[in-house]
Amino acid sequence: MAQPFCSIHDHEVRGFNLYLPDFVYGGIDGAVTTFAVVAGVAGASLGAGVVLILGTANLIADGFSMAVSNYLSVKSEREYYNQLLQTEKKEIKEIPEEERKEIRIIFQNKGFKGPLLSKVVDTITKNEQVWLDTMMVDELGLQKDKRSPTKSALSTFIAFVLMGSIALIPFALLYFLNTAIQNTFLIASILTLLALFIVGLIKGRVVKKNLLVAGLETALLGGIAASLAYGVGYLLALVV
Repeated sequence: MAQPFCSIHDHEVRGFNLYLPDFVYGGIDGAVTTFAVVAGVAGASLGAGVVLILGTANLIADGFSMAVSNYLSVKSEREYYNQLLQTEKKEIKEIPEEERKEIRIIFQNKGFKGPLLSKVVDTITKNEQVWLDTMMVDELGLQKDKRSPTKSALSTFIAFVLMGSIALIPFALLYFLNTAIQNTFLIASILTLLALFIVGLIKGRVVKKNLLVAGLETALLGGIAASLAYGVGYLLALVV
């Protein structure tokens, strides 16, 4: 009878799916911020070399900054969770009856009554791990984060660099291969919108949203950010 309670909160996300939110987070920011740099420089009518220098600097610096922030965030959440977990574990050992009362109240509020309520409480409190998990989720509202801080940071950084570099491809061809590319900025814009659309599709999968809507939404919002950056660069070029 204990098995059903072991799986009450068992909706684990595993493998790469665990890090999809980090990938989406890094990918959207990488595409938008790098293209914003490209748009600003292009709006100021500066050369391909300047675009590459500023764009690459943004890729490395901002990508690393985001990765570090994500690492510290995940690490802090895990430390906070473990601290409260140890507190709950200590209370279960030192004041078990009080903790049993809390379990009873939790399931009373869920609609359990009479003998069934007593059976639920007895079943949960017979297994310390289930007891702990129930207290963490239902009393404190906390789920254990299964992510590795390092893998979260890497997912963010890789996505940032991967998606952000797309906007630089036409300028890299123009600068290094001396390839004559017409409408370089337009091509960079289309490629970036495509990258944002792809990231949006991934985001749609993560949040269980319509994929087409998620893709178009992400591309639209990213396009607005890029347009603002281009406009600022264009206006500054007129003033300076």
